[in-house]
Amino acid sequence: MTIPGDILDGRGAADELLAYVLGAPLAKVLDLSTPAGFDRAVTALAARLRAVAAGDERRAVREAIAVLDVDWPRTTAAERRQLVAEAMRRAGHHIRAVPSRLDAPLGDAAMEVVSATRTVSRRHHRLAIGIEMNALDRRIVRHVTRSQALFVTDAYGRRLEELGVRAKEIVAAGLEAGHTRTEIAEALAAAAEGALTGRSRFYWEVVAGAFVGRARSFAQVSSYAEAGVERYRVQAVLDEATTLVCRFLHGKVFTVRASLAGFDRVERLSDPDDVKRASPWVRQKGGVLFVEHATGRRELAGVVRSGSGVRDDVGEFHSRIDDAALEGLGIGPPPYHGLCRSTSVPIL
Repeated sequence: MTIPGDILDGRGAADELLAYVLGAPLAKVLDLSTPAGFDRAVTALAARLRAVAAGDERRAVREAIAVLDVDWPRTTAAERRQLVAEAMRRAGHHIRAVPSRLDAPLGDAAMEVVSATRTVSRRHHRLAIGIEMNALDRRIVRHVTRSQALFVTDAYGRRLEELGVRAKEIVAAGLEAGHTRTEIAEALAAAAEGALTGRSRFYWEVVAGAFVGRARSFAQVSSYAEAGVERYRVQAVLDEATTLVCRFLHGKVFTVRASLAGFDRVERLSDPDDVKRASPWVRQKGGVLFVEHATGRRELAGVVRSGSGVRDDVGEFHSRIDDAALEGLGIGPPPYHGLCRSTSVPIL
């Protein structure tokens, strides 16, 4: 999903007021059955998560800067290593608090997305399912909430590692160039801001997009299983922003049985890297679509004609794997990449 910056800024501000300050439930203001409704769900949840994380992110930056604002020319190499390590430790203390603060908004959002998806399944697809969430739906809520917190924790850990490496580079380069304490401190502050808060807007959009997409897709599969539906078809949003990945997967048919088995597998995993390998996102490089699976890199298709930038055009691909083999690699319900808008429809 691609959202122009000016639209995102204006809509993000409005949605933050609505979704976070007023605490309006997503289900009250959104329709997940439409692309526009899905986009609004992502934007509203991203605003909610961003607001929750902002305080700890700012405190982490302040702690790091406070430790790193020293007279570097007067330090030894050992002292410089210790100072950087201490700055990362103090910043990490605040960053580690973020995932636990996300439990409540993510849990609420998961409940709302699953509930809204069941409503769409009953009213739009005419599936014979109950009004209330079933046992699988409740497992889905727990899983997507827990797994998203794991992914956030992992991402923050990587950011801190990158910042530690970058801080050492800045100090070394600054000393070699004869920069003053103030100049080095300013460069370190900019690096800390960029690593811990500068990516915040786009990052939380990606998190929210993946979260809403997974919750909706798992809930759809749950509804299909409850209604006795055996197969479903992937349905991409075919507009100018649609990725090659979704154009390729549009129309693919997968089984409810395999998707339920896939959910059972990822539900038991606790390492984010294991989850990624068990249900990999599809990537594109050099005209080839592929996944990084637990068994290694597996090529899915070659791009013959992309169709990029054209509405209602899936493009042309040379498939190197059939739908059943795609399922075997953990590809089934969307999302298939960051900010993926694809959904599914039951085959009745």
